[in-house]
Amino acid sequence: MYKINENYLKLPGSYLFSKIGKKVNEFTAANPEKKIIRLGIGDVTLPLAPAVIDRMHKAVDEMSDQNTFKGYAPDLGYEFLREAIAVNDFKTRGVDIALDEIFISDGAKSDSGNIGDIFDIDNKIAVCDPVYPVYVDTNAMSGRTGEYIPELGKWSNVIYMPCTAETNFAPELPKERPDIIYLCFPNNPTGSTINKDELQKWVDYALKVGAVIIYDAAYEAYISEENVPHTIYECEGAKACAIELRSFSKNAGFTGTRLGFTVIPKELKCGDVTLNSLWARRHGTKFNGAPYIIQAAGAAVYTPEGKKQTQEQIAYYMNNAKVIRDGLASQGYTVSGGVNAPYIWLKTPDKMTSWDFFDYLLQEANVVGTPGSGFGPSGEGYFRLTAFGSYENTVEAIERIKKL
Repeated sequence: MYKINENYLKLPGSYLFSKIGKKVNEFTAANPEKKIIRLGIGDVTLPLAPAVIDRMHKAVDEMSDQNTFKGYAPDLGYEFLREAIAVNDFKTRGVDIALDEIFISDGAKSDSGNIGDIFDIDNKIAVCDPVYPVYVDTNAMSGRTGEYIPELGKWSNVIYMPCTAETNFAPELPKERPDIIYLCFPNNPTGSTINKDELQKWVDYALKVGAVIIYDAAYEAYISEENVPHTIYECEGAKACAIELRSFSKNAGFTGTRLGFTVIPKELKCGDVTLNSLWARRHGTKFNGAPYIIQAAGAAVYTPEGKKQTQEQIAYYMNNAKVIRDGLASQGYTVSGGVNAPYIWLKTPDKMTSWDFFDYLLQEANVVGTPGSGFGPSGEGYFRLTAFGSYENTVEAIERIKKL
């Protein structure tokens, strides 16, 4: 008789956003006349930039011509896209990344979940708390997290690094030595950031204890402050201890188009083995590449027109973030984030639990957000709102909340 991966049975309930979707669908079915405003999941609402669409149309036409048709993509991704990334995302910030250190994928979510394939099951992970649930759930699926403890909302073999108001929603170096450290800045869900000196401390720590950092920089395009690093490789020594994940979803609106990449410098080694070689083997075996049409569209993001248009979209969302942050603050809510990230992290009123506040907003204001406890035990008593809605809906949502 075949056996299943019983680690899946240890997972608590459904994926966070699936649970939210189910609740919202039930409410909508019972109240079809209500207009629901969704500020929960981090999904963009603006259409793709014109420069991106133009290049995508051209790529579609190329696929209809035998002379320009493309089949399977190269294992690492097309060189034209990797070169654009190396120059625009790294060289302009004083960082040299080789083309064979960039691996094109269908998004940072996939890579953040799959990166564990190249690590031994006995590695111990450290995560921020609250945290993007994919990091923990995918390690749990592989059997790396121990047992789930429902009364604590924690896994027995995970090092949790609380990110609370007392720590300015940033993690402190763990007392217990981890093997793999997950960091995300600008942070999802709290919207917090750390400056270069603070990030350098993490790099120094990882080098000292022999840990690897999985650095999720999906929201770097939203950084507005000068002293906040856009890539971990701005820090000295980071190439020897860090893997960086990037996404086109938030900086260019590719949530429905799917494109991302992972950077693994060849300096990052475990003994004599480069992690780059392991990921290249995994990538070539398990992934057939993002479509040519999508990679061509991604390259258009780096053209002068593409840069201008995507930056305008980012400014649009960050204006929404200001509307949310200022509107809630004017009503006495304790808020953070929304400066270098499209997320606003607010303290729930009247000592409500995160899910109680979710239900309250849905029932009374018909506004959907994300309960902080869904991101980890330290998220209890907090709530996340996203700036990715339309400006009109964002304004209306805040006006509804003000009337509560």
